[in-house]
Order: sequence, then structure tokens, then C-alpha cells
Amino acid sequence: MSFSHLTHNLNKLTQQGLYRSRRVVESPQGIHLQLNGKTVVNFCSNDYLGLANHPAIVQAFKNAADIYGVGSGAAHLICGHSTAHHALEDELAAFTGRERALLFSTGYMANIGVINALVGRGDTVLEDRLNHASLLDGGLSSGAKFKRYAHADTQHLAELLAQATGNKLVVTDGVFSMDGDAAPLPELAAVAKQHDAWLMVDDAHGLGVLGANGGGLLEQYGLQQDDVQVLMGTLGKGFGTFGAFVAGSDVLIETLIQSARTYIYTTAMPPAVAEATRASLRIIETEHWRREKLVALIQKFRTGAGQLGLSLMPSASPIQPILVGESERAVEISQALLAAGFWVSAIRPPTVAQGTARLRVTLSASHEAPHVDALLDALDWTINA
Repeated sequence: MSFSHLTHNLNKLTQQGLYRSRRVVESPQGIHLQLNGKTVVNFCSNDYLGLANHPAIVQAFKNAADIYGVGSGAAHLICGHSTAHHALEDELAAFTGRERALLFSTGYMANIGVINALVGRGDTVLEDRLNHASLLDGGLSSGAKFKRYAHADTQHLAELLAQATGNKLVVTDGVFSMDGDAAPLPELAAVAKQHDAWLMVDDAHGLGVLGANGGGLLEQYGLQQDDVQVLMGTLGKGFGTFGAFVAGSDVLIETLIQSARTYIYTTAMPPAVAEATRASLRIIETEHWRREKLVALIQKFRTGAGQLGLSLMPSASPIQPILVGESERAVEISQALLAAGFWVSAIRPPTVAQGTARLRVTLSASHEAPHVDALLDALDWTINA
């Protein structure tokens, strides 16, 4: 069978300015990356606290590899669940103020597995329109009635919940990955309770970054396990390592162990990664200056961008999108910035809606004020020239 129709589709993506390509990084993750032999300043990573190449975390990984080796060998339910995994789950449960936590190999697998384990035919899953693809895919694949409410619109959610049948699961991102804004969690929790629905929050971009102790958006709002029954967090962003977890009640976690296919039927993360994450968690809990510095850098960037007349979105998070509009223009600006030594991703449809292509600037506690000033200067002459 010929793949000519696939070639046609690829050519069409290129013509529309939507073709995606990979760039090969030749260095560890950090503020300065080596790309094609050139050093660039990185403004597109989700390593918000600068922990991906932290010496203590790297050493914890190496030490654990000497003890456990490189691979876990099997799924958690076979022989792949180590003392490192178990200790990390206990510590994540305590960190998030939940009864238990359960490790997953990726955030995508966690979201798919949780939603499919909790709802099915005859039930209803209700999701924010701007949710991450993994949450949307989880809802669509569950077999439950799938409803999307207008972004952060609790009134629209309440109307849909009033019509919902069976078990009801409300699903939202905490911090939205492409806009950087936060879900109105207290209001969502109240509406969900009124309609006897569970609330699931994917706080991938909030954990480690938000809250006095890095407990994420739920800590910032003071929400407990009774308010948000299902908390999902990833470890490859603020934590700087890899993997994901779900935290909640003992009944929830036992249900996932028995029923979440993306947990049961996959190899566990390497124990060395679990030990590295334990080291990362200790830094998150103790080095508050990282979050304080990040807040200052965000404010500095937003003030400077506002003075330049750049079209920002209402985000208080490290995700600071600059709306451009057309995909071709966003790619053009991104490439110009890269030539000037700044790596800023151009985000285009279908990741975002048509006509809302953007530059997704992300800030890290490893950035310094001069990095932000230099980026603003580059944005000025690439966008406003």
C-alpha cells in the first residue's frame, strides 16, 4: 500500500506553517543549551525550578543506579515495585496532604488511566475546553458521556452537571499549559460538591512552583482531599525528573491499582529516577528562594513586555504566552529569536485554536534578570521592528 496520502498531508502541514520538527540538544538541560554547536538561552523549558541538572539530584540518581541498576525490570504489580518507589509514594502523599499516592510512568498515562478507571458507559465526564490533550483523550476513550464546558466557566459547568447521569467526574488542568492561567478551583470544587461529582485536577504546571511550600495550586487555594478528590502531578516539570503520580484517598489508590490499565500493563519507572525525585522533593520543600525568585522574574518580564506593547495573556505562572495570531508569523519570530541566541517555542494549531498562534515564553528560577532584559530587547526588535 502506498503512503502517498501521508506525503500529501505532510506537504499540506508545511504549506500551512504547521509542520513540527525536532531540534537536537547537545547538552544537559539548563538555561544555556548547546544546539548545533551554538549556545542559546533557553526560554521554552518546563524546568521551572532549575532542578533538571541539579548536582544533588544527579548524584542521588547515580547512587541509586549503583544500588538498583538502570531498569525496574517489570510492572509495579509484577516485580518492578522497589523500596525507592514505595518511599517516594509515601513522601508525595505527605507532601500533597493526601492519604496515598501512586506512581505512573508518564503524566499522559496517569490521566488516561485515572479517567478510564473512574468512569465508563452510563457515566459523565465534564472537562474544561482548554484541558491538556491527555485529559481530553482520557475522557473520550472512557466510554462515558463526554461534555466540555467553556473555559473556567463554573456556571456553564453547573448547567451541564444538572443534566449529567451516572457517576460524574469533573476534570480540569490546574495551570493551563498554553495560556498560563489558573483554574478557579474553589468555585469548581463547590459546584462539583453541589452536584455530587468528583473533581480531578491535573496540577502538572503548579506543583513545586505555586504555594508557600511548593504544594501547587491546591495549596495556594487551601483545598484538601475532600475538595479535590483526585490530584495528578507530573515529575518532569517543577521536580526536574520524570514520571507522574496520582494522590488521593486510600480507596482511590486501591481502585487505580486494580483497574488503571496504564498502571497495570506497563513497566515501572527506573528506581534511580524515584530516588532522584526524592532528592528533588527535599529541595522543593526547603529552598523557598527558588519560588520567590521565579515570582520576581515573572513580574519583571510582564512589566517589560507591557512597556513594549506585547500582547500577553493573564498569567501569573512561569508560562508567559505572547499572542501573535498567524502560525507563519509565530514561526518567523521564533526562528529570528533563535538566530539571536534565544530559544522560544512557537505554539500553533491544533495545540491552540486557529488564529491564536503564540510564542510560549517560560521562565525558570535559574534565569537571571539580565537574561530577561536581553530577551525583552530581542522581542522588541523581532516583533515591533
